[in-house]
Amino acid sequence: MNIFFAGLGGVGMGPLAEIARDAGYSVFGSDVEEGLMTAKLAENGIDVHIGPQDGSFLGSVHESHPIDWFVYTPAIKEDHPELVLAKKLGIPTAKRGEYLAHFIEEKNLKLIAVSGTHGKTTTTGMVIWTMKEIGIPISYSIGTTLTFGPSGAFDPKSEYFVYECDEFDRNMLYFSPYLALIPSLDYDHPDTYPTPKDYLDAFKEFALKSKSVIAWSDQHAEAFEGLNNVTLLEATKSMPDIAMIGLHNRRNAILVQDAFSQLRISDDVGDILLRFPGTDRRFEKLGDNLYSDYGHHPVEIAATLQLARELSDHVVLVYQPHQNIRQHEIKDEYTNQFELAEDIYWLPTYLSREDPSLAILKPEELITNITNREHVHVAAFDDGLWNTIQQARHDGKLVLGMGAGAIDGWLREQVRKSSN
Repeated sequence: MNIFFAGLGGVGMGPLAEIARDAGYSVFGSDVEEGLMTAKLAENGIDVHIGPQDGSFLGSVHESHPIDWFVYTPAIKEDHPELVLAKKLGIPTAKRGEYLAHFIEEKNLKLIAVSGTHGKTTTTGMVIWTMKEIGIPISYSIGTTLTFGPSGAFDPKSEYFVYECDEFDRNMLYFSPYLALIPSLDYDHPDTYPTPKDYLDAFKEFALKSKSVIAWSDQHAEAFEGLNNVTLLEATKSMPDIAMIGLHNRRNAILVQDAFSQLRISDDVGDILLRFPGTDRRFEKLGDNLYSDYGHHPVEIAATLQLARELSDHVVLVYQPHQNIRQHEIKDEYTNQFELAEDIYWLPTYLSREDPSLAILKPEELITNITNREHVHVAAFDDGLWNTIQQARHDGKLVLGMGAGAIDGWLREQVRKSSN
């Protein structure tokens, strides 16, 4: 079988390519720019085209290796040249979630889906790590790169498929999980869900499609009211003495412990979870006193700063908001989440999948309600910011870069230049 993935560098797409390769399929793909994911895929022998997605690469591949599936990221529009050409050539097309749901069903796997607003990547990583440490054959897909395995894998001996099941574009509704884990629920993705009620209603629909669900009682339990397949953990259950930094990490670990108990795999995986090495872009250490985190929602910011303060009394935050359309929805929520940072350097918003009718909100418009506003500095990706970061690190302060856009790549590049 020959499969073409359009937008191969995306965190949801790259793992699918690895899974298809493991299943013995011939895999091809394209993306506009090279990144960590495309580089890793190319290293592993996947034919990746970097450059204009004008259809020429797809056409040449189809001519020599007739494509059976054209799988595309939800970020691709209906008039995308490759998608248009695929339909013209009569190639079956599917969004990534639709294709993966078909794959899981075809392979007769039990799906463990981790969905919700925050904590998906870490919780998914914990499940994968624990399965591997126990020695259980496992297939999976996670939206990041890992130090202990590829981002996606298929093992023909596996009973379970573990999936970081994101909610963008209503992706999670393609699936009918054997077990669903929901670490948290906070309104997000206004481009997909116009109102908070739409968001919670979608998760209720997701719960109805699941055989069993584990969630937290303090995370919009009303979304699951009347559903007898949902186990709601009490918030106090997250308070035992777990030697893991970050309250949200401790909560994620307890969710995973309950999952393994409910699956009757093991009632005690605590020691394994304590050895969990983490995932890339989730409080990832880039150098001495320098960390990178994917968080870009007020709740995530507060949780990650709490984690950072467990390591240092002096935390400097460099923050890049994500998506202008999202900032219009959450700008009034930026209030006290930054109080654990002694200085905040606020970058212009990373623009992606935007509504052209919305005015681009400037940093000065987003910081209006922040309680420690006197410690907020409007910044830019320049030598001045890097010099400030270096001075803070030299002074023994913990510097945390947060955002889902360009900030991680910029930090890595500065570290690389500094080490040369």
